Amino acid sequence: MAATQAGYIPESKHVVVIGAGVVGLTTAVKILEKGGYDVTIIAETFPTDPKTIRYTSLWAGAHHVSHAEGDSKQEKIDSDTFDVMWKLSEPGGEAEGCFLRIPQTDYYYDGRDTHLNWMPDFQRLPEDSLIPNAKIGVSFTTLTIDTPVYLNYLLSRFLSKGGRIVKASIQHISQIAEGGANVFSQSLARKTSVDALVVCPGLGARTLGGVEDKDVYPVRGQVVLLRAPWVRFGRTSSHLAQGLWTYIIPRRCGDVIVGGTKAENDWYPVARPETTLDILKRGLELCPELAPPEIRAQRQPTVDDLLPIVLEEGCGFRPARKGGIRLDVDWIEGAKGKIPVVFNYGHAGAGYQSSWGSANIAIELLEKSLSEKK
Repeated sequence: MAATQAGYIPESKHVVVIGAGVVGLTTAVKILEKGGYDVTIIAETFPTDPKTIRYTSLWAGAHHVSHAEGDSKQEKIDSDTFDVMWKLSEPGGEAEGCFLRIPQTDYYYDGRDTHLNWMPDFQRLPEDSLIPNAKIGVSFTTLTIDTPVYLNYLLSRFLSKGGRIVKASIQHISQIAEGGANVFSQSLARKTSVDALVVCPGLGARTLGGVEDKDVYPVRGQVVLLRAPWVRFGRTSSHLAQGLWTYIIPRRCGDVIVGGTKAENDWYPVARPETTLDILKRGLELCPELAPPEIRAQRQPTVDDLLPIVLEEGCGFRPARKGGIRLDVDWIEGAKGKIPVVFNYGHAGAGYQSSWGSANIAIELLEKSLSEKK
């Protein structure tokens, strides 16, 4: 049937997204909602599964505070993401319950310029309001993300638009390129055509066959989850070169994430008790308001006052990459010739604040590649 004939509907391209962390889910939603694509996510772990060290996105805080540090490309990715999330978080918005809009204060022991003046209500703090040893402080308005709720929102949004998911452990991307999205489903294990792959495996990019990117490495982050609904602001202190980060991230539900650590190539998979106590000590010094109001009304709070409100302690492996995010295209042999493979991984601790912006670039790469395909 000719493409110009009345009533002709072009056949949708079938795209498989590998990975169901925040980057994979966001990218899959973006491609599906673009139109003209059938999209399947294949992943070993989804947001509905129990927490595991193999799935970092559930362990994140998270808040939108860009780490672009003046990098114009990364800043564009982060600001595009912020714009989407700000819209989603509007009162009455479709995902309002995933977010909390808050005043945020950041203190820098190293005096660096983080180039955050594009954030709402940005201002530099006067010297007499800085915490001890901080050289610079800034304040602005941002939002925090209740990560378990938000991930399931993304998954539900994807499924509601007709997206499909397959739970499987992929050894090599060629398995999908040749066999299609159902190659791991025994009842449906017949070859199906795939027009493109979008690879968002996070830390799995180190070992996934056909990728095996040795520039990818873990940055272990340990956090403590408290029940402190009276905290409705964010606060962070940091020193970039020393890897020192203390942060307070309240969630809409009343829980508060207190962190943290940034330990490169530390593969220890569970929380270290001594680190938990150190995080609580640093968190309380930065934010005495973490302690229950009735205690603060009587005396100076201590770490012991926080222990009864601890809900959980845990850690995750931020999927960092030397050289930053990988956003490019390669080609692989598929069932019917060469197909494009779009890579979107290496976000380190910035997966949430970069998710929509990097998805924009991924879909541009996808569409350009498909248009060039012979």
